[in-house]
Amino acid sequence: MPMPAPFSHTAGPVSARPCPAAAVPLPRIAEPREVAPADARELSRLFFRRLRELAEGTPEHRYVRHTLVEMNASLVQFAVRPFRSRGDGGDLEDLVQVGTIGLIKAIDRFDPAREIEFSSLAMPYITGEIKRHFRDTTWAVRVPRRLQELRIDLAKAKEELTALVGRPPTVADLAAHLSLTEEEVIEGLVAANGHTSGSLDAPQAERADGRTEGHSLAETMGAEEPALEHVEDIQTLAPLLERLTDRERRMLSMRFGEELTQAQIGTALGISQMQVSRLLTRVLAHLRASMLADPELGEAVAPQQAEPVAQGAAEGAGADVP
Repeated sequence: MPMPAPFSHTAGPVSARPCPAAAVPLPRIAEPREVAPADARELSRLFFRRLRELAEGTPEHRYVRHTLVEMNASLVQFAVRPFRSRGDGGDLEDLVQVGTIGLIKAIDRFDPAREIEFSSLAMPYITGEIKRHFRDTTWAVRVPRRLQELRIDLAKAKEELTALVGRPPTVADLAAHLSLTEEEVIEGLVAANGHTSGSLDAPQAERADGRTEGHSLAETMGAEEPALEHVEDIQTLAPLLERLTDRERRMLSMRFGEELTQAQIGTALGISQMQVSRLLTRVLAHLRASMLADPELGEAVAPQQAEPVAQGAAEGAGADVP
């Protein structure tokens, strides 16, 4: 990286005491991540004072800001450590990247004139970004933030009350402990079910030796049979067909089973095509009204709604009608 003109060419970690930024040129640090923590604190004070004097977007400003991020990267590693055991938040590299975002925000907002340690401001920013990452990415189903936070409160309350009363707490116990209504507790418990989800392809049975066997959940779940409704229509239609005359059943069989035209049906039955049309219209109107009539009220639905059902059922049953 080319060295900006105002900087000296000191190689390696360099310690410096706080002093006016304009009086002392900033050292060039070849490996900022290798600077010892004590030296990093002293150098950070110097770099922060200079950062506030530089215009954004200049090479000097980029160098100072980048060096501050690198020198204080150990704060991110320290903040990430308590979250390593949480397997639902992605790998460690993701957490480090998220924590670094918090570190950069802290650097941009830090005011050295307030005479406080940078770590006091940086740690809340870093841990806040990590917790936000868990909140936004680890839920299988997105729920409101208040319910996400309520899930954490409920988990803590369950642990405390179980140790206190020696049994799993009831909804009423949780509500009293958290000063909530039972409805709010139930809402939080239901929402907590959306935190994790299981794979439909995962085996459902686990043996004592840790191996899994058996069918997956997807294989054991039933599916809606598209032809079931058609079967129900045919079963409803069957007793209605028995009440028709032989000629009417024969006519339906030729029309929907053999798929003959009205003219062909008329020729086979010795009647005109117009008579076939009127007879089919009357029979279908009777069947659809009977099929969709309310069993309790004895009322049929509108013919235009019932016609597709009766016609579809007749088509399915027509081939078997004598």
